[in-house]
Amino acid sequence: MAIEAPLSSYKKKNLILIAVGLIGLGLWFGYDGYKNTKFIEKHTTEDGTPDSTLSFNRKSPPFLIGAGLLIGAYFIVVKNKKVVADDNALQVGKVSIAYDAIESINKTHFDSKGYFIVTYSDDGQNKDLKVSDRTYDNLPAVLDHLVAKIS
Repeated sequence: MAIEAPLSSYKKKNLILIAVGLIGLGLWFGYDGYKNTKFIEKHTTEDGTPDSTLSFNRKSPPFLIGAGLLIGAYFIVVKNKKVVADDNALQVGKVSIAYDAIESINKTHFDSKGYFIVTYSDDGQNKDLKVSDRTYDNLPAVLDHLVAKIS
């Protein structure tokens, strides 16, 4: 029986809001910098050169829109990411940790801060993996299954 913890709705909504906000700001600044004649007249000096506000509104839109598109692309890549605790291993994204490789689970801060740390050995080295409820939903069930498999 596999227990899954999908990417949290908190993280999904934040990525979408940030992407839409950046694209919206880019469009707004682009409009003010190139189309809004009242804004252009207000922020042009007497000798015809743009002041710093108009310059910013003309230079920033490609960067804001580009950042919004990159965050949107990142959302598309990670929207199906999940933690799976099946009968043999714990899988976090593309990382698979066998239960016999897990040395300890630090769940000290799980109730107060919402994360636990799995310490495991990989190729003779100890590694830590922090799993947070801000990133994944349904983590209490995964943690209970993990503790049951380790004990």
